[in-house]
Amino acid sequence: MIGGGDWAEDRIVPDCVRALVADQPILIRNPQAVRPWQHVLEALGGYLHLAALLASERGKEFEGAWNFGPNLESHRTVQELVRAVIANWGTGSVRYSAFHGQPQPVEAHSLVLNCDKVRQQLGWRPRWDFAEAVRQTMAWYRESANQPDSANHTNTWDLTARQIENYAE
Repeated sequence: MIGGGDWAEDRIVPDCVRALVADQPILIRNPQAVRPWQHVLEALGGYLHLAALLASERGKEFEGAWNFGPNLESHRTVQELVRAVIANWGTGSVRYSAFHGQPQPVEAHSLVLNCDKVRQQLGWRPRWDFAEAVRQTMAWYRESANQPDSANHTNTWDLTARQIENYAE
């Protein structure tokens, strides 16, 4: 998942933003790893759609496990994501990081979600493709980074609310 508001350590987008704000190269260790990138609003929108169906008279029909994931077009490499992040930020560079003599975290090379069930049975499809998900994510971080600290919480909430409204349209 990508989207504004995630500041956790060792997460690719927040790590990219921290590097960009500090005018440092973005460090990536597995540039060819493939991930199913999608904006967090996609999954939230899907789960809200499912919740409404579960609350309906036909709710029993929709019980079970569901994967709300991106289209196959949005399964991209970490390198492609970082390039899109830099393009949307407008500046930046990347450096490939090796673990010289240090234990390397265990990571799958490719993560793929099978979303056939949600598409066939619920008719759900993501609204934002890879490019739009990255664009929306980086717009959130750019605006958040440009706000004075004293106004950050109010302005960040307004920015988040605007993105939710934009997605809901």
